[in-house]
Amino acid sequence: MAFFTHQITRTLCSSAVRNAAIKHVTVIGGGLMGSGIAQVAAVTGHSVVLVDTSEDILKNSAKNIQGSLKRVVKKKFADKPEAGEEFVQKVMNNISTSTDAASVVQKTDLVVEAIVENLKVKQALFSTLDKVAPAHTIFVSNTSSLPIADIASSTARLDRFGGLHFFNPVPMMKLVEVIKAAGTSQQTFDALLDFTKALGKHPVSCKDTPGFIVNRLLVPYMLEAVRLYERGHGSKEDIDVAMKLGAGYPMGPFELLDYVGLDTSKFIIDGWYEKEPENPLFAPSPLLNKLVAEGKLGKKTGEGFYKYK
Repeated sequence: MAFFTHQITRTLCSSAVRNAAIKHVTVIGGGLMGSGIAQVAAVTGHSVVLVDTSEDILKNSAKNIQGSLKRVVKKKFADKPEAGEEFVQKVMNNISTSTDAASVVQKTDLVVEAIVENLKVKQALFSTLDKVAPAHTIFVSNTSSLPIADIASSTARLDRFGGLHFFNPVPMMKLVEVIKAAGTSQQTFDALLDFTKALGKHPVSCKDTPGFIVNRLLVPYMLEAVRLYERGHGSKEDIDVAMKLGAGYPMGPFELLDYVGLDTSKFIIDGWYEKEPENPLFAPSPLLNKLVAEGKLGKKTGEGFYKYK
């Protein structure tokens, strides 16, 4: 009977989002991005639950958040160590952890997913959470490349589903891409814009297109640099220097590829190519494929286009 009543309530409220500001946030995924999102939400006074599959992962996430906050304290509270300690404790008090996502989302206003870039895995997660989350709860994905509509299709709340694409490192980067899919209601979109501003971030509005804004421009740019190198039209070192000194970029395309991870870039471009094989900007790179196959993924493995060992 309780389940039936819950379903009726969800149906009656299917197009409604509470007018109240987002106060309780559930972040799924305790990795680098998820921890960063949890941190900025907690710093701005939101009640946050960080969810992952094991206590060990969550302990490491909490440790990383504390380390990040202590770096903030060194800059902002250099002459007030006691105030700095109070700041860290206050933020950490706003964060709790759990390995039971289904239980946590029953009392949350916003679910932010920051897990592996795998469509089926994301769909399975949201399908499960959709059955237990309140009708007003908004779902968002932090995906950098997958269509929001495809992820949302596993739920019955298309109007309360959107995208919030944060950038790494989350506490430092001001930009957040706020994605409105075809089914996202204006009320939900406005709520996400307000939430982003409440975090002290700068939102930009995006349509649900491949790569949104930043990656749609950035990934083809990096791949075109690789093609330039493959054709022998410039060394990777000269291409990097040219873009830094000539275009004012802080990093060259090969440095950036190594920083992002060659496997990540390959995953993105392969997904776009599968959907639009006729688009030359999405054509695979033989060299990129070769390096990924060899396990040379960039800085995280010690070697990519450059060596870091």
